[in-house]
Amino acid sequence: MAKIITAAEAAALFQDGATVAAASFGLSGWPEEVGLAVQERYRKEQQPKGITFMHAAGIGDWKSRGECAWAEDGLVKRLVVGHVGSSPRMAQFVADNKCECYFWPLGVVCQWYTEVARKNAGLFSKIGLGTFIDPRVEGGKVNDVTKEDIIKVMEIEGEEYLFYKAFPINIGLIRANTADENGNLSFEKESLSLESLPVAQAAKASGGIVIAQVETIAKAGSLNPQLVKVPGVCVDYIVVAEKPQWQTQGTVYSPALAGHIKVPENSIPTMEMDERKIIARRSAMELLPGAVNLGIGIPQGVASVLAEEGCSDKFTLVSESGNIGGIPGVALNFGSHFNGEAMLQQDHVFTWFDGGGLKMCCTGLGQVDKEGNINAGRFGNKPMGPGGFINTTAGSQKVVFAGTFTAGALEIKVDDGVLSIVKEGAICKFKDRVDQVAYSGKYAYKSGQKTVYVTERCVFELTADGMLLTEIAPGIDLEKDILAKMEFKPQISPNLKTMPAGIFKPVWGELKQYLDK
Repeated sequence: MAKIITAAEAAALFQDGATVAAASFGLSGWPEEVGLAVQERYRKEQQPKGITFMHAAGIGDWKSRGECAWAEDGLVKRLVVGHVGSSPRMAQFVADNKCECYFWPLGVVCQWYTEVARKNAGLFSKIGLGTFIDPRVEGGKVNDVTKEDIIKVMEIEGEEYLFYKAFPINIGLIRANTADENGNLSFEKESLSLESLPVAQAAKASGGIVIAQVETIAKAGSLNPQLVKVPGVCVDYIVVAEKPQWQTQGTVYSPALAGHIKVPENSIPTMEMDERKIIARRSAMELLPGAVNLGIGIPQGVASVLAEEGCSDKFTLVSESGNIGGIPGVALNFGSHFNGEAMLQQDHVFTWFDGGGLKMCCTGLGQVDKEGNINAGRFGNKPMGPGGFINTTAGSQKVVFAGTFTAGALEIKVDDGVLSIVKEGAICKFKDRVDQVAYSGKYAYKSGQKTVYVTERCVFELTADGMLLTEIAPGIDLEKDILAKMEFKPQISPNLKTMPAGIFKPVWGELKQYLDK
């Protein structure tokens, strides 16, 4: 039977040097009150010192919540995470070399917990080969104080794998909505299932403890067993929250995100006519029937375009968070879905992704170079992390990278299907070499993957010889607006086409005819 304790009592269970794992996505799943209690204890007692903190997705709201609370000198010694950018204070902590930091692919972290729970030596995976995760490149090391090699390249039956070594988890930190008196946990108001069970199982297999924060305590045996995601035998301590728990980074609770109600599709707002909508429209033309993953940022607009064009029923949109079907939430609701069809554990959805379950993914274009490599997680001295990017791009049959051609105050004008650049972005994104390789163009091409790069003014495809310019927007000058704004000269298709004029008009209505071809 799990013991009910306060957040302060939970914080007192954290020992110096402990390894802590949390199952969270933004603010979903994050036990905020326990996290703040750990910070308060450290500020008063200087304990716990030197913890290793592990989590798959980013934990934060891009402001001050989440793991920002643990960015205290001496509290965290090492991070092993998929993303840190949504916690600006912790990201700066890493940039300032105040703790070691390793970036692992989000799906790898989720699946790694299961291997720890099974008491295996670690996880073997092809995910990360050829990227900065590969120890022959950077080994996932993020800053200067991160020295130890914790990933190996190993050959099995003539094929290369990355080996992510196992280590024990001392504390599993999870969150649910309701716990009964036996510690059984249900997630009825959550918008994500996450990897809560594998985290708990990994901690128990390591001889550690599991702390769960909840909103409500129910009588023993009163919960519907179908709603119980983590059994009481895997839970040691329960903390009852004093304040409502945030469902996402931007929503305390929405019944639509929890799957309790369906909302009308026409209630989803349409996008304004700008460069983001142009890119989303052109990217939508690349969609393949089946399961499609949309990344954060501009790719999220593809869902809005599908709804506006009446084409949503042609695809099943899925998120790396585990949500399947419906309409993906945008911005601070990223990862959660309106009108979803299924809500899988996050580790399970990555097993499906890694096995080729995705027909395609559309994800962001941070930086690209002459070999078609993409940087998605580090820009200058701003560590972000790859999140699910490396898994989704590696497992898809087709990848579309969607983003503006330049960044930093770009301004465009669209007039009757013709595009002009009013003010060029200050930041070049088409680099001779990207700052960090999160997607290897050579590795992708060798594997037979089709890769397309979509911007507001042109489209590229990946070939054996690198980047090939295939389309240019009406009104755009090839030399002045494209080639002069790149650090490398791409191949130019002898059959260079003009991007469809319709995607530059306020009302389009032509997506169906492209998808039916």
